[in-house]
Amino acid sequence: MTRLKNPTQTVEIGIIGKYVELHDAYKSIVEALIHAGAENRCKVNVKWIHSETIKTENAAELFLGLNGMIVAPGFGHRGMRGKILAAKYARENNVPYLGICLGMQVAVIEFARNVLKLEDADSSEMNHKTAHPVIDLMEEQKGITDFGGTMRLGAYECKIIDENSKVYKAYNKLTIFERHRHRYEFNENYREQFIKAGMVPTGINPETDLVEIIEIPKHKWFVGVQFHPEYRSTVLNPHPVFVDFIKNSIVEEK
Repeated sequence: MTRLKNPTQTVEIGIIGKYVELHDAYKSIVEALIHAGAENRCKVNVKWIHSETIKTENAAELFLGLNGMIVAPGFGHRGMRGKILAAKYARENNVPYLGICLGMQVAVIEFARNVLKLEDADSSEMNHKTAHPVIDLMEEQKGITDFGGTMRLGAYECKIIDENSKVYKAYNKLTIFERHRHRYEFNENYREQFIKAGMVPTGINPETDLVEIIEIPKHKWFVGVQFHPEYRSTVLNPHPVFVDFIKNSIVEEK
Protein backbone atom coordinates (compact mmCIF):
# COMPACT_ATOMS: atom_id res chain seq x y z
CA MET A 1 0.00 0.00 0.00
CA THR A 2 2.89 2.36 0.75
CA ARG A 3 4.32 1.74 -2.70
CA LEU A 4 0.95 2.44 -4.28
CA LYS A 5 0.46 5.73 -2.43
CA ASN A 6 4.05 6.97 -2.65
CA PRO A 7 5.38 6.46 -6.18
CA THR A 8 8.79 7.88 -6.92
CA GLN A 9 8.47 7.88 -10.72
CA THR A 10 5.89 8.13 -13.49
CA VAL A 11 5.56 6.32 -16.81
CA GLU A 12 3.29 6.97 -19.77
CA ILE A 13 1.82 3.78 -21.21
CA GLY A 14 -0.26 3.68 -24.37
CA ILE A 15 -3.06 1.12 -24.58
CA ILE A 16 -3.94 0.55 -28.22
CA GLY A 17 -7.25 -1.13 -29.00
CA LYS A 18 -10.58 -0.75 -30.75
CA TYR A 19 -12.69 -0.49 -27.59
CA VAL A 20 -10.77 2.28 -25.83
CA GLU A 21 -13.90 4.42 -25.52
CA LEU A 22 -15.16 1.62 -23.25
CA HIS A 23 -12.40 1.59 -20.66
CA ASP A 24 -14.01 -1.29 -18.78
CA ALA A 25 -13.24 -3.54 -21.77
CA TYR A 26 -9.60 -3.35 -20.67
CA LYS A 27 -10.17 -3.09 -16.93
CA SER A 28 -8.03 -6.16 -16.15
CA ILE A 29 -5.10 -4.69 -18.09
CA VAL A 30 -5.38 -1.35 -16.32
CA GLU A 31 -5.52 -3.07 -12.93
CA ALA A 32 -2.47 -5.17 -13.83
CA LEU A 33 -0.61 -1.98 -14.74
CA ILE A 34 -1.52 -0.42 -11.39
CA HIS A 35 -0.23 -3.54 -9.59
CA ALA A 36 2.99 -3.50 -11.61
CA GLY A 37 3.43 0.22 -11.07
CA ALA A 38 3.14 -0.20 -7.31
CA GLU A 39 5.72 -2.98 -7.39
CA ASN A 40 8.11 -0.61 -9.18
CA ARG A 41 7.18 2.41 -7.00
CA CYS A 42 5.90 4.00 -10.16
CA LYS A 43 2.69 5.79 -11.12
CA VAL A 44 1.34 4.55 -14.44
CA ASN A 45 -0.47 7.07 -16.59
CA VAL A 46 -2.53 5.43 -19.33
CA LYS A 47 -3.00 7.06 -22.72
CA TRP A 48 -5.93 5.54 -24.58
CA ILE A 49 -5.37 5.29 -28.34
CA HIS A 50 -8.14 4.03 -30.60
CA SER A 51 -6.52 1.76 -33.18
CA GLU A 52 -8.80 3.02 -35.95
CA THR A 53 -7.38 6.53 -35.57
CA ILE A 54 -3.78 5.44 -36.22
CA LYS A 55 -2.50 6.25 -39.70
CA THR A 56 0.99 6.22 -41.19
CA GLU A 57 1.04 10.01 -41.23
CA ASN A 58 -0.03 10.54 -37.59
CA ALA A 59 1.49 7.54 -35.79
CA ALA A 60 4.61 9.36 -34.58
CA GLU A 61 2.49 12.17 -33.15
CA LEU A 62 0.06 9.81 -31.42
CA PHE A 63 2.87 7.80 -29.82
CA LEU A 64 5.05 10.74 -28.87
CA GLY A 65 6.02 10.69 -25.20
CA LEU A 66 5.04 7.09 -24.54
CA ASN A 67 7.43 5.08 -22.39
CA GLY A 68 5.73 1.79 -23.26
CA MET A 69 2.98 0.41 -25.49
CA ILE A 70 0.41 -2.35 -25.09
CA VAL A 71 -1.57 -3.68 -28.01
CA ALA A 72 -4.67 -5.12 -26.40
CA PRO A 73 -6.48 -8.37 -27.18
CA GLY A 74 -9.59 -8.51 -29.33
CA PHE A 75 -11.27 -10.21 -32.27
CA GLY A 76 -11.99 -9.23 -35.85
CA HIS A 77 -10.26 -7.11 -38.46
CA ARG A 78 -11.48 -3.67 -37.33
CA GLY A 79 -8.55 -1.52 -36.26
CA MET A 80 -5.92 -4.05 -37.36
CA ARG A 81 -4.04 -1.59 -39.55
CA GLY A 82 -3.57 0.77 -36.61
CA LYS A 83 -2.42 -2.02 -34.32
CA ILE A 84 0.14 -3.13 -36.89
CA LEU A 85 1.42 0.45 -37.17
CA ALA A 86 1.72 0.55 -33.37
CA ALA A 87 3.82 -2.63 -33.31
CA LYS A 88 5.98 -1.24 -36.11
CA TYR A 89 6.56 2.03 -34.24
CA ALA A 90 7.50 0.23 -31.02
CA ARG A 91 9.85 -2.13 -32.83
CA GLU A 92 11.60 0.55 -34.86
CA ASN A 93 11.88 3.07 -32.02
CA ASN A 94 12.95 0.69 -29.24
CA VAL A 95 9.82 1.46 -27.18
CA PRO A 96 8.91 -1.35 -24.73
CA TYR A 97 6.05 -3.35 -26.23
CA LEU A 98 3.66 -5.87 -24.71
CA GLY A 99 1.34 -7.63 -27.14
CA ILE A 100 -1.45 -9.62 -25.50
CA CYS A 101 -3.18 -12.40 -27.49
CA LEU A 102 -4.13 -10.53 -30.69
CA GLY A 103 -1.41 -8.05 -29.72
CA MET A 104 1.14 -10.85 -30.09
CA GLN A 105 -0.34 -11.87 -33.44
CA VAL A 106 -0.20 -8.26 -34.64
CA ALA A 107 3.52 -8.12 -33.81
CA VAL A 108 4.09 -11.32 -35.79
CA ILE A 109 2.20 -9.99 -38.82
CA GLU A 110 4.04 -6.66 -38.71
CA PHE A 111 7.43 -8.38 -38.49
CA ALA A 112 6.56 -10.72 -41.36
CA ARG A 113 5.52 -7.84 -43.61
CA ASN A 114 8.25 -5.35 -42.83
CA VAL A 115 11.25 -7.48 -41.84
CA LEU A 116 10.69 -10.77 -43.67
CA LYS A 117 9.23 -8.79 -46.61
CA LEU A 118 6.22 -11.10 -46.90
CA GLU A 119 3.97 -8.26 -48.02
CA ASP A 120 0.78 -10.34 -47.98
CA ALA A 121 1.43 -11.81 -44.54
CA ASP A 122 -1.66 -11.89 -42.36
CA SER A 123 -3.79 -13.94 -40.03
CA SER A 124 -6.10 -16.37 -41.80
CA GLU A 125 -8.78 -15.08 -39.42
CA MET A 126 -8.58 -11.68 -41.13
CA ASN A 127 -7.70 -12.81 -44.64
CA HIS A 128 -8.31 -16.45 -45.47
CA LYS A 129 -6.78 -15.94 -48.93
CA THR A 130 -3.41 -14.66 -47.69
CA ALA A 131 -0.40 -16.33 -49.29
CA HIS A 132 1.44 -16.14 -45.97
CA PRO A 133 -0.80 -17.10 -43.03
CA VAL A 134 1.80 -16.45 -40.32
CA ILE A 135 -1.09 -16.67 -37.88
CA ASP A 136 -3.36 -19.59 -38.65
CA LEU A 137 -6.22 -21.66 -37.29
CA MET A 138 -5.11 -24.35 -34.89
CA GLU A 139 -5.03 -27.73 -36.63
CA GLU A 140 -7.65 -29.29 -34.37
CA GLN A 141 -10.02 -26.42 -35.17
CA LYS A 142 -9.95 -26.73 -38.95
CA GLY A 143 -12.59 -29.42 -39.25
CA ILE A 144 -15.19 -27.72 -37.07
CA THR A 145 -15.22 -24.10 -38.20
CA ASP A 146 -18.66 -24.52 -39.80
CA PHE A 147 -20.02 -25.18 -36.33
CA GLY A 148 -18.42 -22.12 -34.79
CA GLY A 149 -15.38 -23.99 -33.57
CA THR A 150 -14.21 -24.04 -30.01
CA MET A 151 -11.73 -21.72 -28.41
CA ARG A 152 -8.63 -22.72 -26.57
CA LEU A 153 -9.81 -21.82 -23.10
CA GLY A 154 -8.38 -22.18 -19.61
CA ALA A 155 -4.93 -22.60 -18.13
CA TYR A 156 -2.19 -24.29 -20.14
CA GLU A 157 1.41 -25.12 -19.39
CA CYS A 158 4.15 -23.17 -21.12
CA LYS A 159 7.87 -23.95 -21.11
CA ILE A 160 10.26 -21.02 -21.30
CA ILE A 161 13.04 -22.33 -23.53
CA ASP A 162 15.67 -19.63 -23.15
CA GLU A 163 17.11 -18.65 -19.78
CA ASN A 164 18.53 -15.49 -21.34
CA SER A 165 15.12 -14.36 -22.50
CA LYS A 166 13.21 -11.39 -21.14
CA VAL A 167 10.34 -13.59 -20.01
CA TYR A 168 12.63 -15.89 -18.06
CA LYS A 169 14.06 -12.86 -16.27
CA ALA A 170 10.48 -11.80 -15.51
CA TYR A 171 9.20 -15.15 -14.24
CA ASN A 172 12.52 -16.55 -12.96
CA LYS A 173 11.32 -20.07 -13.75
CA LEU A 174 11.04 -22.35 -16.75
CA THR A 175 7.50 -23.70 -16.33
CA ILE A 176 4.49 -21.41 -16.16
CA PHE A 177 0.72 -21.78 -16.42
CA GLU A 178 -1.36 -19.06 -18.07
CA ARG A 179 -4.95 -18.57 -19.19
CA HIS A 180 -5.92 -18.64 -22.84
CA ARG A 181 -8.89 -17.51 -24.92
CA HIS A 182 -8.25 -17.84 -28.65
CA ARG A 183 -8.41 -20.10 -31.71
CA TYR A 184 -5.56 -18.86 -33.89
CA GLU A 185 -1.84 -19.46 -33.34
CA PHE A 186 1.63 -18.69 -34.65
CA ASN A 187 2.15 -20.77 -37.81
CA GLU A 188 4.92 -23.28 -37.15
CA ASN A 189 5.85 -23.35 -40.85
CA TYR A 190 7.42 -19.89 -40.50
CA ARG A 191 9.30 -20.42 -37.25
CA GLU A 192 12.80 -20.69 -38.73
CA GLN A 193 12.35 -17.60 -40.89
CA PHE A 194 11.39 -15.55 -37.85
CA ILE A 195 14.27 -16.88 -35.76
CA LYS A 196 16.82 -16.06 -38.45
CA ALA A 197 15.43 -12.53 -38.80
CA GLY A 198 15.47 -11.79 -35.07
CA MET A 199 12.01 -12.53 -33.64
CA VAL A 200 12.27 -15.69 -31.56
CA PRO A 201 9.85 -18.01 -29.76
CA THR A 202 10.79 -18.13 -26.08
CA GLY A 203 7.73 -19.89 -24.68
CA ILE A 204 6.36 -23.19 -26.05
CA ASN A 205 3.49 -25.47 -25.06
CA PRO A 206 5.25 -28.77 -24.24
CA GLU A 207 2.38 -30.98 -25.46
CA THR A 208 1.54 -29.30 -28.76
CA ASP A 209 4.75 -27.36 -29.50
CA LEU A 210 2.60 -24.28 -30.08
CA VAL A 211 4.41 -20.95 -29.76
CA GLU A 212 3.05 -19.08 -26.74
CA ILE A 213 5.63 -16.27 -26.37
CA ILE A 214 7.70 -14.34 -28.88
CA GLU A 215 10.26 -11.63 -28.30
CA ILE A 216 12.94 -9.62 -30.07
CA PRO A 217 16.21 -10.13 -28.14
CA LYS A 218 17.93 -7.06 -29.60
CA HIS A 219 15.06 -4.77 -28.60
CA LYS A 220 14.95 -3.09 -25.19
CA TRP A 221 11.79 -5.03 -24.29
CA PHE A 222 9.54 -6.43 -27.01
CA VAL A 223 7.34 -9.33 -25.92
CA GLY A 224 4.18 -10.90 -27.29
CA VAL A 225 2.20 -13.47 -25.33
CA GLN A 226 -0.61 -15.60 -26.73
CA PHE A 227 -2.22 -15.87 -23.29
CA HIS A 228 -3.81 -13.31 -20.97
CA PRO A 229 -1.44 -12.44 -18.09
CA GLU A 230 -3.77 -9.67 -16.90
CA TYR A 231 -6.23 -12.28 -15.61
CA ARG A 232 -3.80 -13.48 -12.94
CA SER A 233 -2.51 -10.18 -11.61
CA THR A 234 -3.51 -9.08 -8.10
CA VAL A 235 -2.43 -6.39 -5.66
CA LEU A 236 -0.56 -8.95 -3.56
CA ASN A 237 0.83 -10.83 -6.57
CA PRO A 238 1.43 -8.47 -9.49
CA HIS A 239 1.94 -10.40 -12.69
CA PRO A 240 5.68 -10.73 -13.48
CA VAL A 241 5.24 -9.88 -17.17
CA PHE A 242 3.57 -6.57 -16.32
CA VAL A 243 6.10 -5.88 -13.57
CA ASP A 244 9.01 -6.38 -15.95
CA PHE A 245 7.28 -4.41 -18.71
CA ILE A 246 6.87 -1.40 -16.40
CA LYS A 247 10.39 -1.82 -15.00
CA ASN A 248 11.79 -1.56 -18.53
CA SER A 249 9.48 1.33 -19.43
CA ILE A 250 10.88 3.53 -16.67
CA VAL A 251 13.21 6.12 -18.11
CA GLU A 252 16.47 6.19 -16.20
CA GLU A 253 17.53 9.62 -15.04
CA LYS A 254 20.79 10.83 -16.53
